Amino acid sequence: MAISCRFACALWLMAMSLPLFAQSVLFINPGRSDEAFWVAASRAMKSAAASLGVSLEVIYAERDHVRTREIARNIIARPPSRRPEYVVLTNDYGTAPELLRAFDGSGIKTFLAYSGIDAPADRILTGRPRERYPDWLGSLEPDSEAAGYLTAKALFAQARAGHAAAIDGRLHLLAIGGDRSTPTSVSRNRGMRRAVVEAGDVTLEQEVYADWKRDKAAEKSDWLYRRYPRARLVWAGNDMMAFGAMKSWKNRGGTPGKDGFFSAVNTSDEAMRAVTQGQLAALAGGHFLAGAWSLVMLYDYAHGKDFRDEGLELERPMFMVFSAADAERYLARFGQGDFSRVDFRRFSRVLNPKRRHYAFGLRQLLDGHG
Repeated sequence: MAISCRFACALWLMAMSLPLFAQSVLFINPGRSDEAFWVAASRAMKSAAASLGVSLEVIYAERDHVRTREIARNIIARPPSRRPEYVVLTNDYGTAPELLRAFDGSGIKTFLAYSGIDAPADRILTGRPRERYPDWLGSLEPDSEAAGYLTAKALFAQARAGHAAAIDGRLHLLAIGGDRSTPTSVSRNRGMRRAVVEAGDVTLEQEVYADWKRDKAAEKSDWLYRRYPRARLVWAGNDMMAFGAMKSWKNRGGTPGKDGFFSAVNTSDEAMRAVTQGQLAALAGGHFLAGAWSLVMLYDYAHGKDFRDEGLELERPMFMVFSAADAERYLARFGQGDFSRVDFRRFSRVLNPKRRHYAFGLRQLLDGHG
């Protein structure tokens, strides 16, 4: 009897280690193919796909919303044998309503990751998942407002410790956001403004947008520094824009981390090193995993466990604020975007029936629980 049990357990473990079938997913990556954040997002998704036995294809839109629409049309035009079963989309630059409408009736199921439907005008066009568009299964978003809020709070604390207040006793802040239409960008800026209101000793001099680009942020910060000479704090919506502002600060003879204080979002190796060197006062990240977590949800859906019981439009707190020690550990564990050691099967509710809720956070991976 004991031998039979061991044999049955061995068969069960073998079955759990192999994919049940090759589920196919295509991710329309809105970023550039040399952009640290979006490359990390794709690498994490590929690691998750390998863990789960999912066939994953990634196509970069290179931050061109016209190209995004062309990619969607090309996918739909493929012969049935080359079509993916699922397409993961984002709502960058407000393209989701048009994309969902395009895929409707194609036989391809869709899922929004990273940025969902936020604007009331978009909601009128799309409705809720599985209503107007039955094959739009749902969405998974990081709590982007938290990223803006947490980095601003940490930035203010570092600036106070560094005695960065002007002669009027206040901290003077400049803000560089991504763009005016992407829900992620709008939410991060909203979080930053909430932190300013709560702080009481911070003056937000001006918000500008740099299209997520380093060179444009450097260009804009040049004239911002001239216009607001008391400003010694810069909040940025991503790491590239923070580096652009830091370069401009250095060109003026300043030293980031000593006489100028900068914050950023994202987990590029360059950003992590800047934290360990004290150049970045605050850094938050972890949301690059939203695509990988989406694959876990789609895997479960395909294998009979619908995520409906947790909600069709999930927003989860995926961000963590990195200390210098955290940044060192991140570089050691995931440096150069290597997530191949993470077993994403641990997060599946199909493969782990005792798991009642999805746990989507970077901290658990950093602490070695992945």
